[in-house]
Amino acid sequence: MLSFAKLSGSGNDFILIANMDRAIHPSAAPSLAKTLCRRGFSVGADGLILLEPATLAEAHFAWRFFNADGSEAEMCGNGGRCAARFAYVKGIAPAQMVFETGAGLVRAEVMGERVKLEMTPPRDLTLDRKLALAEKQIFYSFVNTGVPHVVVEVNDIDKAPLKELGPQIRFHPQFSPAGTNVNFVALDGERIFIRTYERGVEDETLACGTGACAAALVLGAKGQVSSPVEVVTRGGEILRVYFSLDAHGPKEVFLEGIARFIYQGKLFPEALSGLSL
Repeated sequence: MLSFAKLSGSGNDFILIANMDRAIHPSAAPSLAKTLCRRGFSVGADGLILLEPATLAEAHFAWRFFNADGSEAEMCGNGGRCAARFAYVKGIAPAQMVFETGAGLVRAEVMGERVKLEMTPPRDLTLDRKLALAEKQIFYSFVNTGVPHVVVEVNDIDKAPLKELGPQIRFHPQFSPAGTNVNFVALDGERIFIRTYERGVEDETLACGTGACAAALVLGAKGQVSSPVEVVTRGGEILRVYFSLDAHGPKEVFLEGIARFIYQGKLFPEALSGLSL
């Protein structure tokens, strides 16, 4: 039977499997993610994370990250924090570690339940662009924090048109072919409140680490917040984002928050019916 653990990073939940012996073939991973992440029919999660042997000498392990729809993503902030805590608890890596992602090497530090993760260098920051949608035109900002993120500022986070505009922006030709994640953000005092329509999940998620970083960088570049800034997720937990800005844009981005073990167990063969691992 296949062993796994379930972890939550501020409301984003993930299935983690130590695939250090590569028992799960790379070609089987997307189907495995779709099967296991389906809520009500299997374990249920926002994504699947496989920890595998590193290919670079400076890394303790490599990861493969899959969204619930089976698509593979380069980076996920909350998933990265969960992967770091899982790796430390399972003895795969020390408390201060380096691991490989599709977006590059990532450094992390595990401090009990809290994990501080160095994000990959952000790129393609653009501010206050116009975007024509089906029935309206909006202003948006954009930054790639390991994966692409649109940031739309709103006055009331509870009334953000996420269900209406999230899919339109996510699949807009402007961001093809890969598409984009979409974040609606509101500033209340010195805190950022955020709601995210997540690519691959195709719905609102309770938290998104790379989205929290994108929100902080956009509002930081516009002079509305300074580092470190607290980002309040839809699930109610608080992420802390550290960053620096210079003439060339944002850099040295860190994401900190709780990565919580929920449970661990073994999958019965019937849960993998039809899959060839």
